[in-house]
Amino acid sequence: MIVNSILETIGRTPMLHIPLRGGEVGLYVKLEMFNPTGSMKDRMALSMIDSVPITLNEAAVRIVESSSGNTASALAMISAVRGLEFTTLMDSHASLDKILTVRAFGSNVRVVGSGDGDLATDERDREARRIAVEEGAYWTEQHNNPANAAGYIGLATELLDDLGPTMTHFVSAIGTGGSLCGTARQLRLHIPGVQVIGVEPVGSVIFGGQGGRYRQSGTGTPQGANVGVVIDYDVIDWGRKVSDDKAFSICHYLARRHGLLVGGSTGGAIYEALSVAREAPVGSRIVTLACDSGTKYLDTIFNQDWLSSNDIQIIDIEAQFAELFANAAVPQPLNEESGYGAACALNNA
Repeated sequence: MIVNSILETIGRTPMLHIPLRGGEVGLYVKLEMFNPTGSMKDRMALSMIDSVPITLNEAAVRIVESSSGNTASALAMISAVRGLEFTTLMDSHASLDKILTVRAFGSNVRVVGSGDGDLATDERDREARRIAVEEGAYWTEQHNNPANAAGYIGLATELLDDLGPTMTHFVSAIGTGGSLCGTARQLRLHIPGVQVIGVEPVGSVIFGGQGGRYRQSGTGTPQGANVGVVIDYDVIDWGRKVSDDKAFSICHYLARRHGLLVGGSTGGAIYEALSVAREAPVGSRIVTLACDSGTKYLDTIFNQDWLSSNDIQIIDIEAQFAELFANAAVPQPLNEESGYGAACALNNA
C-alpha cells in the first residue's frame, strides 16, 4: 500500500487469535502497537486534533496536553505532520523512551512532579490548564474531550468486520476511558449482549476502592486526580482491578510463549480476559486490546533490577491458568465461513 502521509497508516491493525480450553474459547488480541507511534492513542490523538475549533493551517496554533506518554507521542507525531506546536506535561512515571519520542518529533516536554517514578496526574493537569490560560495554547484535555472516545469508532468497526456478532466479551484497560467506552458504545449498537469489562490497576480509583501506588503505565486514575467525563459507566458491565505482579507476569508470559511484547496495561487486561475465559461458555470469543508495545518498557517491565527495586514478583502464569492452556488447539485463520459472513448468513437463513 502506498500512502501520502504517515497518518494514513493509523488503524487496520491485525488481531492475534489465542485458543483456550482446547479451542472451546477464543481469545483475540487486537495488536494496536502496529499504529505509527506504537499505540492505540494515535487514533484518539488524530480525532482530538481534527476537532480543535481553530483553523489548523494557521501557524500560531499551539497544542498542550497532560500525558503519561503514549498520547503525548501520538500528538507530537500528528503535530509534526500538521505543522503545529505541541507541548506535553509528563511526570517521572513515564518511560524515558516516551519522553525521547516526543522530543524526536520536535515537540516540547515539561516534566513535573517528583523524580521517584510516581504519577503526578493532578499536577500535570494544573500545569496544562495554566499554559492554556496564560500562554494561549489549546488544551486537548483528553480526560474530558468527547473526541477521545470518538477516535475509537474506527476500532469498533474493525472488530466488527473481523468478528461481527460472534464477539461475546470485550475486555480492556481503562485510563481516560476513551478506548474502552468509545469502542464499547459502538459495539453495543451491533451486539447488544456483548459483555464489557474495564480493567484498572490495584491502587487506581476509577471503580472505587483504596488508592495506592501502581506501576502500570497509561491506565487507571490515581487517588486525588479527577475521573474524567469520557468514562461512561453505563456501557461497562464489570470493573476489575489487577495488581502489577499479575499484569507484568502476563507481559513476560506473552513475550516468552507467543513472541509478543506488550505493556503493563495490556498485561492487566489479558490477565482479566483469562480469568473470564475460565467460566465463559463454550464458543465464547473474548476480545481485548494490546494497547501498545512492550519495547517501550524494556528498562522497566522486562528489567529484573527494576522489578526487584519495586518489589514486583513475576508469577508462573502457565501454572496459574494451566486448565486454559492445556491441549491448546492449533489456531485456524478467520475467513468468511468462520467470521462475520457466517454469522450474517446464519441470521439470514
